[in-house]
Amino acid sequence: MSRRLVHELTYDAPAADVAAMLADPAFRRAVCDYQGVLRADISITTPTDGHTEVIVDQWQSTTGFPSFAKKIVGEETNIVQAESWSTPLLGDIVVTIPGKPGDMRGTATLTESGGTTTETVDLTVKVGIPLVGGKIESLIADMLLKALRAENKVGRDYLSR
Repeated sequence: MSRRLVHELTYDAPAADVAAMLADPAFRRAVCDYQGVLRADISITTPTDGHTEVIVDQWQSTTGFPSFAKKIVGEETNIVQAESWSTPLLGDIVVTIPGKPGDMRGTATLTESGGTTTETVDLTVKVGIPLVGGKIESLIADMLLKALRAENKVGRDYLSR
């Protein structure tokens, strides 16, 4: 079983500016701060081939999670978001919770039209736990949607400076 999530983030900026923002550790830190992440390590590397690797290794509180989910993840959970941008406009995304079954995999694509850039995030959430996997997939998809909305708000503020 799995759940697909497709979400568009729109920015009033050229695609090159949005790509630069996504490769800026200060932007990634601001998104974590806005979301109330307990702690985070951010690593962004761009080898000579122009391929950009982004790792956001973060710890989030599970306050407000249903009890069945807290039994699995605990009082706080580690989430590792790894992005591999083969070009400034196309990236693969893998989000894992180390030591827990399941992940989120997909892509982020930037498209520009008339000076406005749309980032389309297309992910599949999969949790391999019998009986409650579907419930946890829905919970994770809802968390991810909130995180994407937070990223979009922080990104719009970032680009307006």
